[in-house]
Order: sequence, then C-alpha cells, then structure tokens
Amino acid sequence: MGKSGPTNKKTQSKKHSNNKSFLAVGLIAVLILGFVIVKLIYGADTKGNTSGDLVIPKNEITETARFYPYKAGKINMEVVAVKASDGTIRTAFNTCQVCFSSGRGYYKQEGDELVCQNCGNRFRIDQVEKIRGGCNPVPILKENKTEDDENIIIPQAFLEEYKIIFSNWRR
Repeated sequence: MGKSGPTNKKTQSKKHSNNKSFLAVGLIAVLILGFVIVKLIYGADTKGNTSGDLVIPKNEITETARFYPYKAGKINMEVVAVKASDGTIRTAFNTCQVCFSSGRGYYKQEGDELVCQNCGNRFRIDQVEKIRGGCNPVPILKENKTEDDENIIIPQAFLEEYKIIFSNWRR
C-alpha cells in the first residue's frame, strides 16, 4: 500500500503553493504586457497636460514668461502666461496669429518682449492678451478662461477648438 501520511500531504501542499506562485507570476506578466501594448497604441508621449482643463497656478507667474504645454489628441500645444507691468496675469497661445502655419511661429522672451521665431516680430509683454490680429500671440481672453484666487483655468473645449493653429508647430 502507498503512503498517505504527512510526507505525501507536504508534497501536495508544495505543489499547490507552486501552482499559486506560477499563476501570480503569469497574471503580473499579462498585466505588464497589457500596459506596454496600451502605451504602444496610444503613445508614450506624456509631455504636458494631456487632457482636461489646463490649470495654471497664479503663484508660478512672474515677469518671466512661463510656457505651459498641453496635448490635444496628438497635437502639442503651448500656452504662455506672464505678469504684465500693471501686475495682471496675461495669457495667450504660444503661436503667432500670422506665422502659425510655418511651424516656427512661436515666441521666446527677450527682456520685456516676446520675439516670434519665424519673422522676428517683437511684441511687448504688456500687449499680450490686449492686441488681436497681426503678428502677435493668439490671446486667451477673460471670457475664455476662469480665475479664482489661486489658479487660471482654461477649459479643455476651448483648447481643443484652437488645436488647428498648432498642427504644423515644430517647437
């Protein structure tokens, strides 16, 4: 007759434990593989805010322009926020109303001016959000954003509406 004592029970228990370990490792491998596949399909670029409203903390804004990346679908966008000499915070899309289709119509700050990297037009920071049309940053006006004591919030729907002006953007 065969043994059915404690040694056989230990062997069965060990096999059962090995099966559980194998199952756990397999489940983890499937989860990791699923994550990798999702990243490959939907892209791994997580530069900037990728969905929802763009929230700009007011305490980050100074006289030095700050650029906030935003991703609308596969299109990279950028919003510039800067404090004007009167203390107000001004916002605009970091693309030129005339040069945007060139892909190089974005701004860099030099002193108290923003300079278009396509045509070289110089635009005073105090004019951001105040002047429309011409070679200047596309303004984001008060009616297109909300503010509280701590943040400026630019709604996702508004950002999505303007993504076309960034379709050739090569910053």
